[in-house]
Amino acid sequence: MGWLSLGCTKKTTSAAKSESALIVLGTVQDAGSPHIACRKSCCAALFDTPNPDRQVTALGIFDASTRKKYLFEASPNMPQQLKKLKSFGSAREQELPDGIFLTHAHIGHYAGLMYLGKEATNSSNIPVYAMPKMRTYLSNNGPWSQLVETNNIKLMPLGQSQTVSLSKELEVTPFLVPHRDEYSETVGYKIKGPNKTALFIPDIDKWEKWETAIVNAVKQVDYAFLDATFYSGAEMNFRDISEIPHPFIIETMALFKDKPKTEKNKLIFIHLNHTNPALDPLSTATKEIEKSGFQVARINQVFTL
Repeated sequence: MGWLSLGCTKKTTSAAKSESALIVLGTVQDAGSPHIACRKSCCAALFDTPNPDRQVTALGIFDASTRKKYLFEASPNMPQQLKKLKSFGSAREQELPDGIFLTHAHIGHYAGLMYLGKEATNSSNIPVYAMPKMRTYLSNNGPWSQLVETNNIKLMPLGQSQTVSLSKELEVTPFLVPHRDEYSETVGYKIKGPNKTALFIPDIDKWEKWETAIVNAVKQVDYAFLDATFYSGAEMNFRDISEIPHPFIIETMALFKDKPKTEKNKLIFIHLNHTNPALDPLSTATKEIEKSGFQVARINQVFTL
């Protein structure tokens, strides 16, 4: 499927420098892992011994034609993720990205913008691409409005299914998806590189609520990074699952069970809750996913575009 493990070999590094590519910078749900106040076994050891691979969901893009780099999602782990993005593709002095694309106003997807303010980098006009309600929310509510007023960030407009051409070889198209839209709309993205195309939908309520059939959407791309917050819902036996709807991994796999292996292999599960057993590469859940022909996103994976 064209993915490489970043930094494992000289060949991998060389390939990344010469091609446009996508890097997985984080795979965990908004609140991270370990999760605040969690008493379950999934987090117990992580409070004393954090796992550096447990970063909140984000993707990085390197455009080889312009040498520019873009971040998808501004997570609470943005400092670490931007340091990784800086060296990805081609090393450079510039620490901050050439643009940030937001999906919606839930904590793990935009809270990292705080690091662009006066208390941190005090950045200058970093382009932040957002939909209309998201732009209004950032403009009218502190502390985010201060970022706009002091020109730490420059809000860039997005529209439903309106393609943004970042270069001759890189295009980004947002599309609305159903989710808990308390403060903003929620979008996924279609990212089109010179040779391959990726779908990024880290948050959605249920596939059947979307006007587009996910099976058809996957047909049109080479990679599909899809909401995998919960494996089956069984891990959430301490909270009303109806209040936090997401497609279960087992539900998504069922939709593709009769599809050829080439289609199944496009699916890369991302945005995993701290309780999700698939976070563990050695778990029974992960083995079942991979045995069925699907993938689980892992930090630092590289996918050529």
